[in-house]
Amino acid sequence: MPIKTFKPVTPSSRYRTVSTFEEITRSTPEKSLLIPLKKTGGRNNQGRVTCRYRGGGSKRFLRIIDFKREKLNIPAKVATIEYDPNRSARIALLHYADGEKRYILAPWELKVGDTLMAGEEVEIRAGNAMPLGKIPLGTMIHNVELKKGKGAQIARGAGTYAQLVAKEGDYGHVRFPSGEVRLVRLENYATIGQMGNLDHENITYGKAGRTRWVGRRSRVRGVAKNPVDHPMGGGEGKSSGGRHPCTPWGKITKGLKTRKRKLSDKLIIKRRKK
Repeated sequence: MPIKTFKPVTPSSRYRTVSTFEEITRSTPEKSLLIPLKKTGGRNNQGRVTCRYRGGGSKRFLRIIDFKREKLNIPAKVATIEYDPNRSARIALLHYADGEKRYILAPWELKVGDTLMAGEEVEIRAGNAMPLGKIPLGTMIHNVELKKGKGAQIARGAGTYAQLVAKEGDYGHVRFPSGEVRLVRLENYATIGQMGNLDHENITYGKAGRTRWVGRRSRVRGVAKNPVDHPMGGGEGKSSGGRHPCTPWGKITKGLKTRKRKLSDKLIIKRRKK
């Protein structure tokens, strides 16, 4: 998965880099696993903007990904490795022995023709899913469930992985990509291996227009606005704000503790921040 650079014949191509997509084996998705994806523009069901700086972007279909891996003890063959515009990782199309087709997130070094399986007594190899209680200590894992049967929520981005560092009673100690160590029940499923597309973090968009293609609109600094639009706006010349960084509604944005007491706090052994 190398990265391709361009000859700087234009200013926008000077720093632009893209993936070479060498691992992709099919350019068109499986139609039976597609559903339309409606854009929100950052607006809620009342039409109000609740997430700023979103809008535009290329049209895309949503690929239905199997995060639960609930087809147990049925072998599946990797048919294709495909691109998914909705995530940083690649996806793999599995053909199960009973004829069903499903998408999963493609781990690192997964090849077309590999045979994968989910269950309690499966082989320890990249792409196989099993309960945390059956996984050896120190193993790199991804697609980790926080609640049994809910589906994977942790370590789903390109190049990420979690690690099972200890087992204690009904819980395993899992180190998340953020560095947080948390108790996860040993009955929850996880997938062996590290997520693929490791070079995703090294890609540079190179121009503002490419950022718009993915649906991100430009973000304006508060100090560049007028006082009517932002508490940090206004002033003669280029002023630096004169107060702690805040939102347009006056709330502190850097360093303010926003986490409330949660039931899951007791499951956190080591926080990601000191």
